[in-house]
Amino acid sequence: MNRLNTYAVAVVMSLCGAQAASAADAVVVPPEAPSVVESQRWALQVTPYVWAAGLKGDISPFQRAPTIGIEKSFSDVLSDLNFSGFVNVWGRYDRFVVSGDMMYVDTTESHAYGNLPPLPIAIPSGTVVKGDVDSKQFMATLQAGYRVVDTPKFTLDALGGIRFWHISNDVTVSALGLSRSYGESFNWVDPVVGTRALLRLTDKLSLQAQADIGGFGAGSELTWSVLGTVNYVLTDHLSVSAGYKALHVDYDRDGYVFDSRLNGPVLGVTYRF
Repeated sequence: MNRLNTYAVAVVMSLCGAQAASAADAVVVPPEAPSVVESQRWALQVTPYVWAAGLKGDISPFQRAPTIGIEKSFSDVLSDLNFSGFVNVWGRYDRFVVSGDMMYVDTTESHAYGNLPPLPIAIPSGTVVKGDVDSKQFMATLQAGYRVVDTPKFTLDALGGIRFWHISNDVTVSALGLSRSYGESFNWVDPVVGTRALLRLTDKLSLQAQADIGGFGAGSELTWSVLGTVNYVLTDHLSVSAGYKALHVDYDRDGYVFDSRLNGPVLGVTYRF
């Protein structure tokens, strides 16, 4: 019963433009007003998105509890879902860029009976029990970097930062008309480095790819993520995107194991300020 559920990713895009002026007898290019220049140097966008991720891996949700192999499709995860939220924030000033990607997932799984991990709950041997496991996960990837390639058709950003994980699990066991609860949580921080590329095919259509890798034993042994999307501009402030995202982490420390891979399609809506 101690399978940990999650659906653990994000989409971003950007636009740029230019202005010019001319006179009848001679070409004159007036200087742009300071407010216009500043607005072109700044860019900010927010993308809430849906990630239809499946889950596969090995997890020990309680310290020194048995490690459990899990493999769940998105529909399996969805059936246990209480709440989830995914959002990506991206900003730029001149050629300096920042990026934030956050997810929160709350799931509950119930069993009429099953193998429970060793818990400090006094239950007579052989008793049939009902157990509910409530799992909450929060992940945030925060990065900053520099735009190394900046052309009207193609941009490339070099990024570096951290990925923070917080996992909490609460189990409620009911038997013989009584119930007891027990919970544990753990968290860690990984350094990550990555890149982000955007290719404009037309004024409205673009392709985006983003990837990072990290961990290196500082928190987890290894973590990486990849994202690819097709983006379409609807208005000056609104666009939509669809693609595929995968996120992997291998954490094994102090009796906790969280070695999992989440992957699946993503669909997002971006608002540009």
